[in-house]
Amino acid sequence: MSAVLPLARHKLSVEDYHRMGAAGIFAPDSRVELIEGEVIDMAPIGSLHASVVSFLTRFFIRNLGEAGIVSTQNPVRLLPDSEPQPDVMVLMPRADEYRDSLPAATEVLLLVEVSDTTADYDRRAKLPLYARHGIAEVWLIDLKAEVLEVYTMPDRKGYGSVSRLGKGESVTPCRVRVAPLPLKEIWPA
Repeated sequence: MSAVLPLARHKLSVEDYHRMGAAGIFAPDSRVELIEGEVIDMAPIGSLHASVVSFLTRFFIRNLGEAGIVSTQNPVRLLPDSEPQPDVMVLMPRADEYRDSLPAATEVLLLVEVSDTTADYDRRAKLPLYARHGIAEVWLIDLKAEVLEVYTMPDRKGYGSVSRLGKGESVTPCRVRVAPLPLKEIWPA
């Protein structure tokens, strides 16, 4: 009996991914993102997920003023082979409003993933990626478990600090000056 050899995978770069998009390989309404060289189909967005993203977007826009740019479901460039599309990011202000290039990890003040059905995938695949690229603070909102996880102190191995907050608590980002966010606003019932 011969051993089965695993087949090598072709990993895409961010540039490959953009060329594929420009060539029309992805349908205009495709919901995909590039994670560590692989094109990943994104989960459909349900009403609870959409409403939480809308709430967070309004909250940050109201509270930030000119201190940051709120980016909703837009990509962040993590070279050489990733371009995820987190649900909400608060970015450093930039005169071009990120028109000339997508934000890099160093320009992300806060990144938020809202997870309805993808919490395990986000913890296993996306959070280590964000940590390796030095994104200083990530919130994972696990809608089913009704917790907000705060990840800080990134390094090559992951996040050195993780806090879990329930719906009776509030949270304030480390690098963004805004009013505390009462989590009961995310899970009102």
